Amino acid sequence: MKAIVVEQFGSTDNLKYTDVEIPSFHSKQVLIRVKTTSVNFADIKARLGNKGQGKLPFIPGLEASGVIEQVGDEVTSLHVGQRVLAFPANGSYAEYIVADERLTFAIPESISFDVAGASGIVSFLSYKLLVDIARLQDGDQVLIHSASGGVGTTATQMAKVLGARTIIGTVGHEAKIPVALEAGANHVLCYTDGDFAEKVNELTNDEKVNIILDSIGGEITEQSIKCLAHYGRLVVFGNSSGKYGQLHAKDLHASCRSVLGYSLGTTRKERPEALQETASQIFRMLEDRQINIKISERFHLSEAAAAHQLVESRKSTGKVLLYTENS
Repeated sequence: MKAIVVEQFGSTDNLKYTDVEIPSFHSKQVLIRVKTTSVNFADIKARLGNKGQGKLPFIPGLEASGVIEQVGDEVTSLHVGQRVLAFPANGSYAEYIVADERLTFAIPESISFDVAGASGIVSFLSYKLLVDIARLQDGDQVLIHSASGGVGTTATQMAKVLGARTIIGTVGHEAKIPVALEAGANHVLCYTDGDFAEKVNELTNDEKVNIILDSIGGEITEQSIKCLAHYGRLVVFGNSSGKYGQLHAKDLHASCRSVLGYSLGTTRKERPEALQETASQIFRMLEDRQINIKISERFHLSEAAAAHQLVESRKSTGKVLLYTENS
């Protein structure tokens, strides 16, 4: 089969389109013929050697949609020919992948392979952040950093569905403001343009926000605490700035505020059963058109380098997909 293999860390030149063996699978796994997979920023970090993906060489990618080709002897909930979304064991930039039964989810006929392949990380992550970690309540006010990205636009839509009263987004460039507004944000600020926390407090009449979703880290995390209401929850789920913010216990104690961390990758490895209900809720929202996963570009698998360059440039305003000859 064809796959993208990274043999050395570094530039997009290291994304090699080559022939590899179709992976073997054990009794609790399934073999899937891939239709589409998406490019996540975590894939960029993995290519650069900044995120754990095991030893070199490796196949990048975290999610894929496709059709089940074979099932292991102990698989009971899935069958050959089924359309699925999966989080694979060893990368998704390939014509075939292997995934555990617990990390493979049957997709409804009304959901296309493109939408399924684009929705895994952004929708599962958004749901877990808002529902399970931040415990969003009807009427909460929410601040979402990087609101024009894949997770940002999905989380904005989802927060609205779940009953958020006000959704404030931040972006790194004014050109991205329309994207966040289109997703449903009530207000959008540039975090590079002055003190965003002060502006958030003005927009909420000094009520501040109940929930903050932060994937940037560094100074953004440190400033965020200034606009978090008493009993509020600051959820940290990334550090795209390359830095981690420094917070003080005195900012949490008397105000009853919480700082929480979350990793979908850790959940996939250690508590995969927790994602079954999440999948059901995500597919329901997609079928009911309560959320829309925006796809900005499609590239053939062999064009993974160009896809990475687009995502790395931060000029994409939606999910970037890779499709295979199976599509």
